[in-house]
Amino acid sequence: METANNRRNARGPPPEKRGSGMMPTITDIEDPSALYSLDSCQKIVQEVGVPPRRAWQGGYQPDDSDTGIGACGWILTLLSWIIVLATMPFSFFVCFKVVQEYERAVIFRLGRLLHGGSKGPGIFFILPCIETYSKVDLRTSVFDVPPQEVLTKDSVTVSVDAVVYYRVNNATVSVANVENAHHSTRLLAQTTLRNMLGTKALHEILGDRESISNDMQNILDEPTDHWGIKVERVELKDVRLPVQLQRAMAAEAEAAREARAKVIAAEGEQKASRSLKDAADVLSLQPSAIQLRYLQTLSTISAEKNSTIIFPLPIDIIQHFLQDFDTDGN
Repeated sequence: METANNRRNARGPPPEKRGSGMMPTITDIEDPSALYSLDSCQKIVQEVGVPPRRAWQGGYQPDDSDTGIGACGWILTLLSWIIVLATMPFSFFVCFKVVQEYERAVIFRLGRLLHGGSKGPGIFFILPCIETYSKVDLRTSVFDVPPQEVLTKDSVTVSVDAVVYYRVNNATVSVANVENAHHSTRLLAQTTLRNMLGTKALHEILGDRESISNDMQNILDEPTDHWGIKVERVELKDVRLPVQLQRAMAAEAEAAREARAKVIAAEGEQKASRSLKDAADVLSLQPSAIQLRYLQTLSTISAEKNSTIIFPLPIDIIQHFLQDFDTDGN
């Protein structure tokens, strides 16, 4: 009895009496989205005691405590080494692989990621039968987003296409966390383009392309970071409007141009009339000035049309005859 009591005291109080309550489990967490943060995973590991591989729901993260391949794995590894040594030097053609400067190799041994990250560039060694590898290209890639029919904020249907530049910045994550990182990025770009342009008006899409491209790049860069993808640049290529809307906008622009032309012509007539009034006032001060104006006009007409002959008739002579007519009454 004393030995049993001592063991019970050594184990401590029951779970309901320890601290504030029972140990939390994964299903007891109120905010499931907290599982996607690394701090939350570490906290769950400390409190619940689950392996980090299970706690991390956002993708596989290798852990030092989960490296055992078991007795069967060690036997297969030993057999693989025996085959390599027995078939030397022919096995070197199978075991040694080469990746280019812009490539990385992600190696799996018995279905598990090898520690140390991706291999390359250069030569690396793999064991036949138990190791496989995947090549990942680190160069910048580009793809066209197919034209998307979008209903804008002001209820106008437009067709918009774009181009996205991206690259793989983490080869291991791009292979282990997502089935096809390139295809996933393409689909995400299409949905992001539709969702973003749906909150913009037509004049914003036509006038603020640069800001829309920057916002779209920031939105794409956040989820693709968990896939090992870095979105470098996004550009809107073309915005296609319906034919009827194009005609309406062209008619509106033409009417606006005609209105501005009429206003400009009216302002010109007004300024010209004022100038003529000022010129008439100046000519009325000196009677001989009108004769000089006659001669200047005659010189201008003779320079343009030489076949036309004009005889100017002074107004003073006509006024003399008119005065004689009024005197005689004939």
